[in-house]
Amino acid sequence: MRTVGVEEELLLVDPETGEPQALSAAVLARAARDDPSEETFEKELHTQQLEFATAPQADMTQLGAEIVRCRKEAARVAGDIGATVVALATSPLPVSPSVSMNARYQWMVEEFGLPAQEQLVCGCHIHVSVESDDEGAAVLDRIRPWLSVLTALSTNSPFWQGKDSVYSSYRSRVWMRWPMAGPTELFGSADAYHRRIDDMVATGVLKDRGMVYYDARIAERYPTVEIRVSDVCLEASTATLLATLTRGLVETAAREWRAGTAPAAHPVELLRLAAWRAARSGLEEDLLHPLTMRPAPAGDVVRALLEHVGPALDDSGDTDPVHKAATDLLRDGNGARVQREILERTGSLGDVVRECVRRTQT
Repeated sequence: MRTVGVEEELLLVDPETGEPQALSAAVLARAARDDPSEETFEKELHTQQLEFATAPQADMTQLGAEIVRCRKEAARVAGDIGATVVALATSPLPVSPSVSMNARYQWMVEEFGLPAQEQLVCGCHIHVSVESDDEGAAVLDRIRPWLSVLTALSTNSPFWQGKDSVYSSYRSRVWMRWPMAGPTELFGSADAYHRRIDDMVATGVLKDRGMVYYDARIAERYPTVEIRVSDVCLEASTATLLATLTRGLVETAAREWRAGTAPAAHPVELLRLAAWRAARSGLEEDLLHPLTMRPAPAGDVVRALLEHVGPALDDSGDTDPVHKAATDLLRDGNGARVQREILERTGSLGDVVRECVRRTQT
């Protein structure tokens, strides 16, 4: 059974006003004081963020419990210094981001300017184990058309600097300012993958290989592929659904590779349009169908994903919980819809954040 690990980036906010707070250093210091061996939490580019990483899990119920535990522990530590955490991919309220005191991050701001300075966005990165870089490259080639569906499921960033962006995932649009981000052409082999990374680093635009921000990549530090297209999800249950579907995609792709099934040859231009459509529409309107790259209702596209990974879900015992979670999400809406409904009901972006704080920790 492939193991899965989840990295989530959370916003640090004032529990009363909902405004982002530049307190990551204090939170990390508090966590280290409580437990010097604590390695769950890390700093991110901006001081208004806190990142955690789960331990790898083979059982998705256990992974879901680990996500909930990490979120609650983050809230506890932040609460000790008068803040709290919220799983929002952008701040609904206006914010002036501040960059962490870190040589790497300072270099990024000096090199890239405003796009780096303004990049206060929170994503969810999902690591799925692979047996080798050869398998990893084959997986990357075969999951490309389906990644936009994961974005649509996760959308949780409709607001930007106090205004409705009209997008369901504005985070993903902000993220695409990076010149090394986005979908990729086919690699064909692990050697070709690594040559392309080497060529990118050789341009001097990137500081190192860790700055290759592909939608999906072979991880540098772990024997995994890392899928990076999702907003941080408002509900832990949605993050668990995304992780389970991602494992299903990786397993399905690996089986196709071993069977000699060629990857779909969609050009990167269409993949970029599919990603844009998912960010714009979320689950509320049509998406581009991964098989045809033509518009189709979001529900039909999600069901196509479930069918595509069906055998892998059956073999891991995840079919029933995934189908229920997907059905519930299509019916009730994801974070983007929830945020807009709260604003429509209350008229207050502060209320949006406060309600989302509650949902983050349940």
